[in-house]
Amino acid sequence: MKPSEHLTIRGPEDILGFIPHSLGYWPADSLVAMTLQGNRLGATLRLDLPGPESLADPRDYARTVRDYLLADENADAALLACFTNDGWMEPPGTYRGLLDALQTVLGAAGMPVRDAWYVGDAFWRDAFCTDPYCCPSPGRSVQAIRDSMLNAEMVFRGSSVGPAPEDGAHPPPLLSGEERAAVLASEATWAAQLDRRRGSREQFGQLMVQWEVLLANEPGPLPVNDVAFLRASLRVPAWRDAVLVMAAAGQAAALAGAEMFGIFDVGCILAPVGPVLPGPLPSGLPASGAGLTGREPAGTGATGPGTRSMQGIPGYGEVLLGLDPVVPAWHTLNSLDEVLEQLSACGGQAGAAALTGRGWIAWCRGRGSYAAAYLGRALDEEPGYRLAELMLELVRRGTLCGWAARKEAAWRKFEPDAA
Repeated sequence: MKPSEHLTIRGPEDILGFIPHSLGYWPADSLVAMTLQGNRLGATLRLDLPGPESLADPRDYARTVRDYLLADENADAALLACFTNDGWMEPPGTYRGLLDALQTVLGAAGMPVRDAWYVGDAFWRDAFCTDPYCCPSPGRSVQAIRDSMLNAEMVFRGSSVGPAPEDGAHPPPLLSGEERAAVLASEATWAAQLDRRRGSREQFGQLMVQWEVLLANEPGPLPVNDVAFLRASLRVPAWRDAVLVMAAAGQAAALAGAEMFGIFDVGCILAPVGPVLPGPLPSGLPASGAGLTGREPAGTGATGPGTRSMQGIPGYGEVLLGLDPVVPAWHTLNSLDEVLEQLSACGGQAGAAALTGRGWIAWCRGRGSYAAAYLGRALDEEPGYRLAELMLELVRRGTLCGWAARKEAAWRKFEPDAA
């Protein structure tokens, strides 16, 4: 899909049909708010519908929606959709009071509500239309949304709508008992060797090369030995963090952070270990860790905006919060997500690390529901897993990743804007 192409909105069915593709799933018991930039769709926000206490005075909830939408600095209007089966009841059973509060708060913020709809399991209708002649009960069939031109175009372009995160979206790949036993046995062997090399700068360098080669070559199904080695590497927290940072910001950022945290021990002189690299080295990539310092962070230059230091190398904190680099290496992060899906299949501490990585990537993409689901699964695998706990707290507080809050940096499931 070329950046110059864009999707055409012909009516409400197209707008409502775009929402599940934008979120990745069909929402339920949710408010979806979308910004408009003139006639173009902007950001998409999904929140759980408020409970009875908030509905009694929905102003705080409305202000929360406003604060999220203000991240789209070019927004000049908003659209709302309540995905609920309660939109056909007489007030106060409907969410009319909530919609009125949203109209007031968003209008005062320069984002007047253009339209709003209720979307149930079987029917949908205009939330503000009470004329039975033009908006007869119970509304229009939801099938009209599924059959919309935009939905058909999205499917044609390769988009799909999956299950909701709370319904077990993206379960780990199924492995036979024999395959799982083989992975875990090999992982234990690798873990014993890697544990003795935690302070090795050369082992760190070779590991970064291993991961970068893997992510640069469009990873497919991995051999058992590679899965085991990569899982074992994620069991070392400093290496796990370095992999995330490297994928988003490049090898130089990963190495600089490792040095800053003092993970290297000059007394660790054991030769590095690891399986044979799965594919050709990308152009300019060193065959060992020796040349790591020459790599630039993805999306930055030596003196570009958003850099942390004179060398243009962001710190771990800046990367993990999505503050730097200006634009992350989304292609590499997408590849990492695919690899981590495979690595999560055997569970355990390594599975928790892989699921936490997927949760972080989902959060970076602006998909808080998926992030919470992955992080929750990580804590099921390894209760008390610290990074998962910290990330889940960020998600539950509604903190936006820095990249997700900026249009020029945000991940796009689809390249074009919708108009």
